[in-house]
Amino acid sequence: MTVVFLTLLIIVAFLILWQLVIRIVRSYAKFPAPAFISTFLDSDFRKMQQPPAKVIACSGIKPGMKVLEIGCGSGAFTIEAARAVGQQGKVYALDIQEDMLDKLRTKLARPGNSDIQNIEIINRSAYELPLEDNSLDLAFMVTVLQEIPDKQRALAQIKRVLKPAGILAVSELLPDPDYPWRSTTQRMLSKAGLIFEASYGNLWSYTVRFRKP
Repeated sequence: MTVVFLTLLIIVAFLILWQLVIRIVRSYAKFPAPAFISTFLDSDFRKMQQPPAKVIACSGIKPGMKVLEIGCGSGAFTIEAARAVGQQGKVYALDIQEDMLDKLRTKLARPGNSDIQNIEIINRSAYELPLEDNSLDLAFMVTVLQEIPDKQRALAQIKRVLKPAGILAVSELLPDPDYPWRSTTQRMLSKAGLIFEASYGNLWSYTVRFRKP
Protein backbone atom coordinates (compact mmCIF):
# COMPACT_ATOMS: atom_id res chain seq x y z
CA MET A 1 0.00 0.00 0.00
CA THR A 2 1.59 3.29 -1.10
CA VAL A 3 1.75 6.38 1.08
CA VAL A 4 -0.47 8.28 -1.39
CA PHE A 5 -3.15 5.59 -1.34
CA LEU A 6 -3.05 5.41 2.45
CA THR A 7 -3.37 9.18 2.69
CA LEU A 8 -6.38 9.16 0.36
CA LEU A 9 -7.95 6.36 2.37
CA ILE A 10 -7.55 8.35 5.58
CA ILE A 11 -9.07 11.44 3.96
CA VAL A 12 -12.05 9.48 2.65
CA ALA A 13 -12.57 7.83 6.04
CA PHE A 14 -12.44 11.21 7.76
CA LEU A 15 -14.98 12.69 5.35
CA ILE A 16 -17.35 9.77 5.85
CA LEU A 17 -17.01 10.03 9.64
CA TRP A 18 -17.57 13.78 9.48
CA GLN A 19 -20.71 13.30 7.39
CA LEU A 20 -22.07 10.75 9.87
CA VAL A 21 -21.42 13.01 12.86
CA ILE A 22 -22.83 16.17 11.29
CA ARG A 23 -25.92 14.33 10.01
CA ILE A 24 -26.63 12.96 13.49
CA VAL A 25 -26.26 16.46 14.96
CA ARG A 26 -28.48 18.00 12.26
CA SER A 27 -31.18 15.40 12.83
CA TYR A 28 -31.67 16.89 16.30
CA ALA A 29 -30.88 20.56 15.65
CA LYS A 30 -32.14 22.54 12.64
CA PHE A 31 -30.51 25.93 12.07
CA PRO A 32 -29.44 28.04 9.06
CA ALA A 33 -26.00 27.53 7.59
CA PRO A 34 -23.59 29.90 9.43
CA ALA A 35 -22.31 32.93 7.51
CA PHE A 36 -18.71 31.69 7.45
CA ILE A 37 -19.75 28.79 5.21
CA SER A 38 -20.36 31.29 2.39
CA THR A 39 -16.72 30.77 1.37
CA PHE A 40 -17.61 27.21 0.42
CA LEU A 41 -21.00 28.12 -1.06
CA ASP A 42 -19.34 30.58 -3.46
CA SER A 43 -16.35 28.35 -4.26
CA ASP A 44 -15.53 26.90 -7.66
CA PHE A 45 -15.73 23.44 -6.06
CA ARG A 46 -19.34 24.01 -5.04
CA LYS A 47 -20.15 25.42 -8.47
CA MET A 48 -18.86 22.21 -10.03
CA GLN A 49 -21.18 20.18 -7.82
CA GLN A 50 -24.23 22.40 -8.42
CA PRO A 51 -23.60 24.68 -11.42
CA PRO A 52 -25.74 27.80 -10.85
CA ALA A 53 -26.78 28.05 -14.51
CA LYS A 54 -27.97 24.44 -14.48
CA VAL A 55 -29.89 24.85 -11.20
CA ILE A 56 -31.59 27.98 -12.52
CA ALA A 57 -32.52 26.28 -15.80
CA CYS A 58 -33.88 23.17 -14.05
CA SER A 59 -35.85 25.39 -11.68
CA GLY A 60 -37.71 26.81 -14.66
CA ILE A 61 -36.66 30.45 -14.22
CA LYS A 62 -37.32 32.46 -17.40
CA PRO A 63 -37.16 36.07 -18.61
CA GLY A 64 -39.75 38.42 -17.16
CA MET A 65 -40.61 36.28 -14.13
CA LYS A 66 -41.11 37.53 -10.57
CA VAL A 67 -39.05 35.07 -8.51
CA LEU A 68 -38.45 34.46 -4.81
CA GLU A 69 -35.30 32.74 -3.56
CA ILE A 70 -35.72 31.47 -0.02
CA GLY A 71 -32.50 31.12 1.94
CA CYS A 72 -30.44 32.99 -0.64
CA GLY A 73 -27.43 33.20 1.68
CA SER A 74 -24.53 35.08 0.12
CA GLY A 75 -26.12 34.85 -3.32
CA ALA A 76 -24.46 31.79 -4.87
CA PHE A 77 -27.54 31.37 -7.09
CA THR A 78 -29.20 34.78 -6.75
CA ILE A 79 -27.17 36.63 -9.36
CA GLU A 80 -27.66 33.86 -11.91
CA ALA A 81 -31.41 34.02 -11.24
CA ALA A 82 -31.42 37.82 -11.63
CA ARG A 83 -29.70 37.58 -14.99
CA ALA A 84 -32.09 34.82 -16.08
CA VAL A 85 -35.23 36.89 -15.41
CA GLY A 86 -33.70 39.96 -17.03
CA GLN A 87 -34.50 43.60 -16.36
CA GLN A 88 -38.19 42.98 -17.02
CA GLY A 89 -38.24 40.44 -14.19
CA LYS A 90 -37.47 40.63 -10.48
CA VAL A 91 -35.80 38.48 -7.83
CA TYR A 92 -36.69 38.72 -4.15
CA ALA A 93 -33.68 37.41 -2.21
CA LEU A 94 -34.81 36.34 1.27
CA ASP A 95 -32.69 35.11 4.15
CA ILE A 96 -33.11 35.07 7.91
CA GLN A 97 -29.45 35.97 8.51
CA GLU A 98 -28.40 39.59 8.04
CA ASP A 99 -24.73 38.55 7.92
CA MET A 100 -25.43 36.45 4.84
CA LEU A 101 -27.34 39.27 3.17
CA ASP A 102 -24.44 41.64 3.83
CA LYS A 103 -22.24 39.29 1.83
CA LEU A 104 -24.78 39.40 -1.00
CA ARG A 105 -24.79 43.21 -0.89
CA THR A 106 -21.00 43.22 -1.10
CA LYS A 107 -21.14 40.92 -4.09
CA LEU A 108 -23.71 43.10 -5.86
CA ALA A 109 -21.52 46.18 -5.29
CA ARG A 110 -18.70 44.71 -7.40
CA PRO A 111 -18.16 46.36 -10.80
CA GLY A 112 -18.92 43.10 -12.62
CA ASN A 113 -22.43 43.07 -11.17
CA SER A 114 -23.28 46.75 -11.73
CA ASP A 115 -25.78 45.75 -14.43
CA ILE A 116 -27.96 43.93 -11.89
CA GLN A 117 -30.70 46.23 -10.62
CA ASN A 118 -33.58 43.77 -10.24
CA ILE A 119 -32.86 42.18 -6.85
CA GLU A 120 -34.75 43.14 -3.69
CA ILE A 121 -33.10 41.88 -0.52
CA ILE A 122 -35.39 40.80 2.33
CA ASN A 123 -34.29 39.91 5.87
CA ARG A 124 -37.19 37.76 7.02
CA SER A 125 -38.16 34.25 8.02
CA ALA A 126 -39.67 31.79 5.55
CA TYR A 127 -42.67 31.74 7.89
CA GLU A 128 -43.45 35.43 7.23
CA LEU A 129 -43.09 36.23 3.55
CA PRO A 130 -43.77 39.97 3.10
CA LEU A 131 -45.34 39.45 -0.32
CA GLU A 132 -48.90 39.58 -1.59
CA ASP A 133 -51.02 36.52 -2.26
CA ASN A 134 -50.79 35.10 -5.78
CA SER A 135 -48.00 37.52 -6.73
CA LEU A 136 -45.05 35.35 -7.82
CA ASP A 137 -44.35 33.22 -10.87
CA LEU A 138 -41.79 31.02 -9.14
CA ALA A 139 -40.01 30.33 -5.85
CA PHE A 140 -36.87 28.26 -5.42
CA MET A 141 -34.66 26.88 -2.67
CA VAL A 142 -31.20 25.34 -2.96
CA THR A 143 -30.22 23.06 -0.02
CA VAL A 144 -32.50 25.11 2.25
CA LEU A 145 -35.82 23.33 2.83
CA GLN A 146 -34.38 20.81 5.28
CA GLU A 147 -32.90 23.61 7.40
CA ILE A 148 -36.39 24.93 8.16
CA PRO A 149 -37.81 23.39 11.37
CA ASP A 150 -41.50 23.71 10.39
CA LYS A 151 -41.37 22.86 6.71
CA GLN A 152 -45.11 22.68 6.13
CA ARG A 153 -45.61 26.13 7.64
CA ALA A 154 -43.00 27.55 5.26
CA LEU A 155 -44.45 25.67 2.29
CA ALA A 156 -47.90 27.07 3.08
CA GLN A 157 -46.46 30.57 2.91
CA ILE A 158 -44.78 29.82 -0.40
CA LYS A 159 -47.99 28.41 -1.81
CA ARG A 160 -49.83 31.55 -0.69
CA VAL A 161 -47.55 33.94 -2.60
CA LEU A 162 -47.37 31.86 -5.78
CA LYS A 163 -49.76 32.62 -8.61
CA PRO A 164 -52.07 29.80 -9.72
CA ALA A 165 -49.82 27.37 -11.67
CA GLY A 166 -46.80 29.10 -10.10
CA ILE A 167 -43.72 26.93 -9.59
CA LEU A 168 -41.76 25.86 -6.52
CA ALA A 169 -38.36 24.34 -7.33
CA VAL A 170 -36.27 22.58 -4.66
CA SER A 171 -32.66 21.56 -5.29
CA GLU A 172 -30.53 19.32 -3.07
CA LEU A 173 -26.89 18.16 -2.99
CA LEU A 174 -25.72 14.88 -1.44
CA PRO A 175 -22.74 16.28 0.55
CA ASP A 176 -25.07 18.68 2.34
CA PRO A 177 -25.63 17.37 5.89
CA ASP A 178 -29.38 17.88 5.56
CA TYR A 179 -29.66 16.05 2.23
CA PRO A 180 -33.03 14.27 1.79
CA TRP A 181 -33.88 11.56 -0.72
CA ARG A 182 -35.71 12.86 -3.76
CA SER A 183 -38.80 10.85 -2.76
CA THR A 184 -38.76 12.55 0.67
CA THR A 185 -38.74 16.02 -0.89
CA GLN A 186 -41.51 15.07 -3.29
CA ARG A 187 -43.69 13.76 -0.46
CA MET A 188 -43.25 17.01 1.47
CA LEU A 189 -44.28 19.14 -1.49
CA SER A 190 -47.23 16.90 -2.28
CA LYS A 191 -48.37 17.09 1.35
CA ALA A 192 -48.35 20.89 1.01
CA GLY A 193 -50.91 20.62 -1.77
CA LEU A 194 -48.51 21.21 -4.66
CA ILE A 195 -48.59 19.17 -7.87
CA PHE A 196 -45.56 17.39 -9.31
CA GLU A 197 -44.32 18.83 -12.58
CA ALA A 198 -40.73 17.68 -13.28
CA SER A 199 -37.59 16.13 -11.82
CA TYR A 200 -33.97 16.53 -12.93
CA GLY A 201 -30.54 15.29 -11.94
CA ASN A 202 -29.37 12.22 -10.06
CA LEU A 203 -28.62 10.93 -6.57
CA TRP A 204 -25.72 13.37 -6.16
CA SER A 205 -27.60 16.51 -7.16
CA TYR A 206 -31.25 16.92 -8.11
CA THR A 207 -33.99 19.48 -8.64
CA VAL A 208 -37.73 18.82 -8.35
CA ARG A 209 -40.39 21.19 -9.61
CA PHE A 210 -43.95 21.37 -8.30
CA ARG A 211 -46.73 23.80 -9.19
CA LYS A 212 -49.58 25.44 -7.34
CA PRO A 213 -53.01 24.14 -8.46
